Amino acid sequence: HRQLKKRTFRSLWITRINAAVRAQGMTYSQFIGKLNAKGIELNRKVMADLAMNEPKAFAAIVKAVK
Repeated sequence: HRQLKKRTFRSLWITRINAAVRAQGMTYSQFIGKLNAKGIELNRKVMADLAMNEPKAFAAIVKAVK
């Protein structure tokens, strides 16, 4: 069950990031691709937390990636 729990949480984080990124006019895959190209290393757990609790900080990250 441990692997299933990890898989479920990763899926949840991706869903939250995708919803927040789409509100900014991008898709999840575009965002992750540009994030990696810029060399910004934030894991999905942190980004999902920022997207939910600190929308201004997350918007700043999205703006930096664009």
